[in-house]
Amino acid sequence: MSEPLFVIERIQMQFGSRTVLDVAGLVLQTGQSYALTGDNGAGKTTLLRVMAGLEPAQIARALYRGQPLDLQAYPQWLRRDVIYVHQHPYLFRSSVKDNIGYGLKVRGAPRRERERLVQEAVQWARVEHLLGSPAQKLSAGEKQRVALARARVLKPRLFLLDEPTASLDAESRQQTVALIRDLCDANGTALIACHDQAIMQLPGIRRLHLEAGHIEHRGAAHLEPQSSPRSPSGRGARPLIETLPWQPVAND
Repeated sequence: MSEPLFVIERIQMQFGSRTVLDVAGLVLQTGQSYALTGDNGAGKTTLLRVMAGLEPAQIARALYRGQPLDLQAYPQWLRRDVIYVHQHPYLFRSSVKDNIGYGLKVRGAPRRERERLVQEAVQWARVEHLLGSPAQKLSAGEKQRVALARARVLKPRLFLLDEPTASLDAESRQQTVALIRDLCDANGTALIACHDQAIMQLPGIRRLHLEAGHIEHRGAAHLEPQSSPRSPSGRGARPLIETLPWQPVAND
């Protein structure tokens, strides 16, 4: 098995006296997709936002591609590798084409390359007919497909998707699930917070279940269940980070 992409020994977060997260031994493998399930309020969105550098939390130790990092001082190079897509994506008040290409423009991609990559993303998301439309006029499903295209065009190594089908009608949901199915290539990883059985049952996806702030491995619809050793208290998985190699990598 290749080196894990993202490892967090422990994440803890409290709001006042209430424990929101207490997750131990979170390991995301390169090229593997995960459905993050749990009741409303279980902490799914909070976990994704912490991993994206959008929320502060107490984190014991973390590794990204074997490199130790401090998620409290979220490094800029990691923002290029990790993309978070909100349940209700924010789109700029411009055309669909400009929205999809925005990140590439900010990163200084040459115009010809930007045009090529945007066109590929447009075809992938099947939004050619929307290119000249104002983003604020799109339906919820159209906005979600544009947001996925805007994320994909940046070629991140980790997609964090927050309830991507929660607010969609049946047809839009099917279209979005189809995009999620082939979102990641062999070098990509996805962590998808959801309640959607269609996403949970995608080929090869593994399920991580959050309950009372703790995480459980529940196998996969098309894979053998993955064992997850538990701590003596039974509250979470035993920290796994000490078994993983520490190897520095070049910052992208």
